Amino acid sequence: MQASTCAAKGGIGCGVQNRTKVLKGFGEFGKPSLGFGMTEKTACSVLRLSSIPMRDTLTSARLGVNGVFRSSVKPRSIKAQASDDLENVDSLVPQSKSSGTVLPYVGVACLGAILFGYHLGVVNGALEYLSKDLGIVENTVLQGWVVSTLLAGATVGSFTGGALADKFGRTRTFQLDAIPLAIGAFLCATAQSVQTMIIGRLLAGIGIGVTSAIVPLYISEISPTEIRGALGSVNQLFICIGILAALVAGLPLAGNPLWWRTMFGIAIVPSILLALGMAFSPESPRWLFQQGKIPEAEKTIKTLFGKERVAEVMQDLRAAGQGSVEPEAGWFDLFSSRYWKVVSVGAALFLFQQLAGINAVVYYSTSVFRSAGIASDVAASALVGAANVFGTAVASSLMDRQGRKSLLITSFSGMATSMLLLSLSFTWKVLAPYSGILAVLGTVLYVLSFSLGAGPVPALLLPEIFASRIRAKAVALSLGMHWISNFVIGLYFLSFVNKFGISSVYLGFATVCLLGVLYIAGNVVETKGRSLEEIERALNPAI
Repeated sequence: MQASTCAAKGGIGCGVQNRTKVLKGFGEFGKPSLGFGMTEKTACSVLRLSSIPMRDTLTSARLGVNGVFRSSVKPRSIKAQASDDLENVDSLVPQSKSSGTVLPYVGVACLGAILFGYHLGVVNGALEYLSKDLGIVENTVLQGWVVSTLLAGATVGSFTGGALADKFGRTRTFQLDAIPLAIGAFLCATAQSVQTMIIGRLLAGIGIGVTSAIVPLYISEISPTEIRGALGSVNQLFICIGILAALVAGLPLAGNPLWWRTMFGIAIVPSILLALGMAFSPESPRWLFQQGKIPEAEKTIKTLFGKERVAEVMQDLRAAGQGSVEPEAGWFDLFSSRYWKVVSVGAALFLFQQLAGINAVVYYSTSVFRSAGIASDVAASALVGAANVFGTAVASSLMDRQGRKSLLITSFSGMATSMLLLSLSFTWKVLAPYSGILAVLGTVLYVLSFSLGAGPVPALLLPEIFASRIRAKAVALSLGMHWISNFVIGLYFLSFVNKFGISSVYLGFATVCLLGVLYIAGNVVETKGRSLEEIERALNPAI
């Protein structure tokens, strides 16, 4: 969340392989560190945001929206179309505050984000103790399977989530998703063999894969335009909180070795609450409109945005779908000339997020901190986790002011600088006396930089840039890229470190971050302050 990415986190996975190996010049690494996802302000800040007067969500469209990529359609014609489409709805601008309520339903959806982070992080503290109970202390391969099976399941779930969300709706998909999340947690908590544990982790992985796709999708579709960025980035904040919750849940392990079972069992509670909460949460008005359920869509809009905005939002939905009676897109439609350019941007953002090295930094944060004289694994993980939560909270406050693109560029630039610092701290002899301090500083700065943009923005940006008929599947495809690259990095990272050295690998990550800056600068434009329908009309003028 990673990604992770916290991934994709959006969400980041966590992997453990060959835990007893020793890296040259890097020290012995012990307990695996936490992985962060998709890879915000505090709740009080969000409450303040909810009181912001509801302004016209479409006025900013007069400035025009270019493509998220350099479209073959002339920008001038795109601007003209967006402006023409919106000219007729200026009179609908509400002058009073919205009477709608969205925050409680965002909170319910974020239970899925908490589960995302918790399942990623819970195995780290528990692995040593469950390995003793299940008799796999000497088998690092099986330990690796216990961890990485979650990522394999998440890959499957991320592709499944889009199809389920299109067929059954967003809220019903959440309820269906609670089933593998709860059963997976139960099997892990009661496992008497490693096979049962792996099955439980696989089911939990499928659950968090679906969650990674539908949480940002649902939040983006029910949130008012003017605070959509802040509410969307709350997803990433709660992923981080879920990982920290897993860390806190592991504290009693030292005094009670069997506590690991309770740690896994805790995840059953939010799974049940998610299913119950979604029974009372409104469906996405955009999905209802696409299904032809106009009365239900109007009722939902009244609940979320207030009765004074029903006509405005319905007009926008009609304008977005005017002249189009197309059904939901199939998977092959994503690769058509009509959609591929924008879909490739979504996939590329998650690919850069993972190849930038967030998992590598998190995997070895404990070893880095030990080299600086910090012996406590808990303190090391807590410092990284606190930096991630703090950075994500700051990102939430900036998302609707600074915008998505500027945060992405700032984030990847900071990550490149931090990776360069980490690389030099292990190679330059002149820096040898300060290598420990520089390593800690580089790690914290990297995680802060990641949490400012590369972590939260991709999962927020994707539902904004994809057309409504491809939105669910395109988000799922992009998140599938996240989980696949996450799995591959976890599988081969140690081999690259042993062959090329940690300094060279970190230098490679810095290069990827710089390439990410160039790609974002040339292919991504700002979406803040624009409704989803307005963005869709601008990026897909044929619709």
